Amino acid sequence: MTKRSFHNYSVYILTNKPKGTLYIGVTGGLDDRMERHIKGEGSKFTSKYKLNRLVYVEDFQYIEDAIAREKQLKNWHRQWKINLIEQDNPDWKDLYKPLGSDPDPETSLPA
Repeated sequence: MTKRSFHNYSVYILTNKPKGTLYIGVTGGLDDRMERHIKGEGSKFTSKYKLNRLVYVEDFQYIEDAIAREKQLKNWHRQWKINLIEQDNPDWKDLYKPLGSDPDPETSLPA
């Protein structure tokens, strides 16, 4: 069995509305994890507060780096987290695009 040279791990932040309740998680499969959050199966916390809007994502090659970043973000003050989200996503748009969905025309490259 060949060992993969690159993995993709993500640290992500979910909310239910702009500046609403925040949830920080880490996963090795963002699409699968988001589908579970959307169905209310992601975690008890995300189900309880209906957190299914993906507003921030960071990708990592190594799980150790992703876990360290998740822990770092979880220890941040709430306002720091809001500032981090608004740096790249000031309108708190849902960044999740299911596999097989049409790409966002604003971010797609021309053919």
